[in-house]
Amino acid sequence: MSIQLHNLGFPRIGARRELKFALEQYWRGEINGDALETVAAQLRAEHWRWQDQAGLDWLPVGDFSLYDHVLDTSVMLGAIPDRFGQDSDALTTYFRMARGRGADNQAFAALEMTKWFDTNYHFLVPELEAGQTFKLNPGRLLAQLAECKALNLTAQPKPVLLGPLTWLWLAKARSNVDKLALLDALLTEYAALLQILSAQGVEWVQIDEPVLVLDLPTDWKTALEMSYHRLQSRELKLMLTTYFDDLGDNTQLACRLPVQGLHIDLARAPKQLDRVLDNLPAYKTLSLGLIDGRGVWRADLNDKRALIDQARSRFSGALWLAPSCSLLHVPIDVAPETAIEPELKNWLAFARQKLLELNHLQAIATGAETAAPLLAESQAAVAARLQSPRARKADVRRRLAALDSLPRQRQTPFKFRQSLQQQQLALPQFPTTTIGSFPQTTAIRQLRRDYKQGRIDPTDYQAAIEQAIADCIAEQEALGLDVLVHGEFERNDMVEYFAEHLDGFLLTQNGWVQSYGSRCVKPPILYGDVSRPEPITVAWTRYAQSLTEKPVKGMLTGPVTVLNWSFVRDDQPRRETALQLALALSDEVKDLEQAGINIIQIDEAALREGLPLKHRDRAEYLDWAIAAFRLTASMVADSTQIHSHMCYSEFNDIIQAIADMDADVISIEASRSGMALLQAFVDFNYPNAIGPGIYDIHSPNQPSATEMTGLLQQARTVLDDSQIWVNPDCGLKTRGWEEVRGALAAMVEAAKTARR
Repeated sequence: MSIQLHNLGFPRIGARRELKFALEQYWRGEINGDALETVAAQLRAEHWRWQDQAGLDWLPVGDFSLYDHVLDTSVMLGAIPDRFGQDSDALTTYFRMARGRGADNQAFAALEMTKWFDTNYHFLVPELEAGQTFKLNPGRLLAQLAECKALNLTAQPKPVLLGPLTWLWLAKARSNVDKLALLDALLTEYAALLQILSAQGVEWVQIDEPVLVLDLPTDWKTALEMSYHRLQSRELKLMLTTYFDDLGDNTQLACRLPVQGLHIDLARAPKQLDRVLDNLPAYKTLSLGLIDGRGVWRADLNDKRALIDQARSRFSGALWLAPSCSLLHVPIDVAPETAIEPELKNWLAFARQKLLELNHLQAIATGAETAAPLLAESQAAVAARLQSPRARKADVRRRLAALDSLPRQRQTPFKFRQSLQQQQLALPQFPTTTIGSFPQTTAIRQLRRDYKQGRIDPTDYQAAIEQAIADCIAEQEALGLDVLVHGEFERNDMVEYFAEHLDGFLLTQNGWVQSYGSRCVKPPILYGDVSRPEPITVAWTRYAQSLTEKPVKGMLTGPVTVLNWSFVRDDQPRRETALQLALALSDEVKDLEQAGINIIQIDEAALREGLPLKHRDRAEYLDWAIAAFRLTASMVADSTQIHSHMCYSEFNDIIQAIADMDADVISIEASRSGMALLQAFVDFNYPNAIGPGIYDIHSPNQPSATEMTGLLQQARTVLDDSQIWVNPDCGLKTRGWEEVRGALAAMVEAAKTARR
């Protein structure tokens, strides 16, 4: 039996973040749209060549996006809300939707943004209105298909589409709209698109329906079956692609849909293979998602071979091998990581290496001459990591074993703590603050770079950072903010910075991953037991507090967010790793309190992100995730105020867990949704204080005091005034000082208006 190779998607940003820099140049007006499109085309060609060289039989086409693939689908379907207009320049309309501003610099309310299933990738939420219509515009996809064909590569192009049911599931109805009532019109456009692709000579189309791994209502299951009966075609073949979890109760449904191929995620859910083999007809193609598309560890090719053997022993149809999901979620190439020790580097596989692992699996599965040495090399690398003494520390494990002797929650109820804290802090009604970071200017980034590369000595570096902190404190006092922050100028990233100062982490030089648009992060690699050798933030925060009579917040990233925004070891349960992180960070909390810091913010921006997709798995996750937060925060005095922050998430299904965190103040993103995300807290009757963001920092638009007053007034209609804090949606590091000054001044004015 021949085995073919394909890929579900490749990182878009470029090995040197070429897309990021081109986007930002375009937004600043330094290059035009044609120049931006040229950079994008060059990246696509380079990425296709790499995949072709790795021996793939089928190349993904249409997985590349200038900003977000869900937004691309919305635009292709003509689902463009009326407020954005239809500019003659398509890029202008596109970026109005993405970030609230196109090339003409007019301000618009951008589409909402939230997390793509349980990843740290943010997508733009489609909007649906009553009477919604669709109008197919496949020009961008067809142009990319033509580009790929023109390269004359060995591998064949395979267009990638976001499936109609997943797109509809992710969409948000702006009025009382039954989303499934729009399905018929939506399918008309999808059917037309498939006909167009068939006319272009396409043989296979990848159609992504990750919604199939969710606990779906019956009417959505029925809709899936109806949809694919309508979309079936004799002219081309559909590879139905699922990922991020097992099919579960949807296994029979997925296997019997009238498509020619089915892809399943065997990295996240290897046990589902038996159930799929029980149900999948032999005339279909089965795609085995064997290589983990969301982790960075080298695969155990012997384990993967066993899954291939299992499939071959029971399935007589065609087999394809692939990563478990798009490689969008991992860095591009480990080869340039020259600073990583060879022993540790040998444990890793980024996107390009994962494609080579696919190639090696094919050789092993087909009995090629190279099979034995490839297997031996893989097993040696995996064994070296799992057996390395660098990954285990006896003192960390002893401390974890003694956890029962440590407090797990605040000892006094919130209403009594609130009274003590108000006596100490003497804050006004509707206290104003920010989420933590202030603009990261080119000069600040260069300063950190020079320090890391040894071009300036520690004394000069400390003096420069202290000057930046002093300037930031002065700015905040001039603006009239009530609770200040030190600005986080010493931090490159809210997770990477802590990873630099904790044992058990490995950092990369170029391991960039797209978070949204041009925003890229370098997730640290957590390979061993975690401990804190020395205080991390205390000196900077103490210095900031010495400059002002107003309270300064200590700023920490919480254990669950560090966990979920890192590439985490897979040789022990995530619960154990989270509790190790909590213990290390609890030491930092205690040291901040002893240094006289009376407000400490422990951000858990990724708490919702880590929530399992299946309801059956959620209670266990929330149990240890909330325990980790409370372990971090619970050992402070009642008069010490604990804050937390969460952004770009839906909260309805975890609101009880958020209450169980028992943070004194929680801040959330709320401005893009027009305070809609606040409703979960209202329905629950959330008892503690809350700061619903009234300044959308992910858009370059500067909101007015009137706009923010309106948002604050909406919050006041559903919350008690004593609960409300006033703050932006998120940190300000990506914005410039000029826009931040104006927006924060308007925010303070909105708070003053509310007080009056």
